[in-house]
Amino acid sequence: MQTELTIPEKLEPLLLPKRYKVVYGGRGSAKSWTVARILVSLGATRCLRVLCCREIQRSIAESVHQVLRDQIEGLGLAHHYTITANAIVGKNGTQFFFAGLKHNIASIKSKEGIDIVWVEEAQNVSKRSWELLIPTIRKPGSEIWVVFNPELDTDETWKRFVVDGADDPDVLRILMNWRDNKWFTTESVLEKERIKLRQKDPDGYLTVYEGHCRQTLEGAIYAKELRECQAEGRITTVPYDRSMPVFTAWDLGFRDRTSIWFIQMIGFQYRIIDFCEAQRTSLEDWLKLLQQRGYLYDTHFLPHDGDNESMASRSIATLMRNANHKVITLPRAAVADGINAVRTVFPQCVFDQEKCADGLNNLRRYTYDVHPDTGVWSKNPKHDDHSHAADAFRYFAMSLKERPKTAPRQRVRVGSWMGA
Repeated sequence: MQTELTIPEKLEPLLLPKRYKVVYGGRGSAKSWTVARILVSLGATRCLRVLCCREIQRSIAESVHQVLRDQIEGLGLAHHYTITANAIVGKNGTQFFFAGLKHNIASIKSKEGIDIVWVEEAQNVSKRSWELLIPTIRKPGSEIWVVFNPELDTDETWKRFVVDGADDPDVLRILMNWRDNKWFTTESVLEKERIKLRQKDPDGYLTVYEGHCRQTLEGAIYAKELRECQAEGRITTVPYDRSMPVFTAWDLGFRDRTSIWFIQMIGFQYRIIDFCEAQRTSLEDWLKLLQQRGYLYDTHFLPHDGDNESMASRSIATLMRNANHKVITLPRAAVADGINAVRTVFPQCVFDQEKCADGLNNLRRYTYDVHPDTGVWSKNPKHDDHSHAADAFRYFAMSLKERPKTAPRQRVRVGSWMGA
């Protein structure tokens, strides 16, 4: 089957083979529109298995299903494709299916013979998701298409494909902005919005329309603390000191995610050596993970609901104690008090840049909520997929009140152990 394919000239290299095809830039550039157009055209000419994913997808409405459907109709390919609520299938066996990486990586790993992965809104994809997804896509000639609007220069996708991928021959990188889209007209509504934002918020304009990274996200709760942490070199390589115990701080997820920070206190410093999180994971699996990490543990700090028991089951705190772990459940406290505690302890924290990458990403994206009526920032944090790691870190800060009041052994400078 042949189709007439018209796409922006700058994106024509997408038609050539390459393991990683990375398209990034600002709003109005037709990035997603073009990728959808190319993929449905390719799927009409040969049998393809195409996985369309993003970091978080709670429903098909959050996927690129509608974008693909629009391009199928626009290219006159409706007779070739059968479109259902959750999939798109071609007469030649081509399949488009959809998934969220963060919550469905196990099911994605079980899928065989994927030809192309389209990762949309890839700026949100975590280090863990990339590390699990990439080796799964191993069919000869398979490709990973990465499409995103940049946000932070510390984001895993930006570092992996734009910074580290600059000299990688397997990576095609295309910066695509509004001026590269010949269908972006001066009469369009988006053009009026572009000009308005450029006048009102020049810095925001550079991110939204020109594809520049921003320094911090709007409403980010720990923006100042993380900026200072980065500037002072406290996000680095942090070795595990086998002579000192590790304590952990948890946010328990029953239907949401469970997040855990692993910390060592050495001198006046809190070394954040590790982080992990997962959803729908049993306590038995978490206990196995603790053992696999190989750390010498002191105390595990749980939120107040760690003591909750029901007629059907004992509390998580009790089960952990029965497994010979030392556990302290923290008293309920106001979120604002916990945030203030975090800000107080942040100057003493040093993070391992690799093992804590996803935890740091969550802290950077932990923002205040927006009031639905006024549209201004509220005093309450937004509850989303980033808040679980932030809550666990808040419990770490609150746990310091529960630790024995012993004098620190020594004052340790960052430079005295880095690279050890």
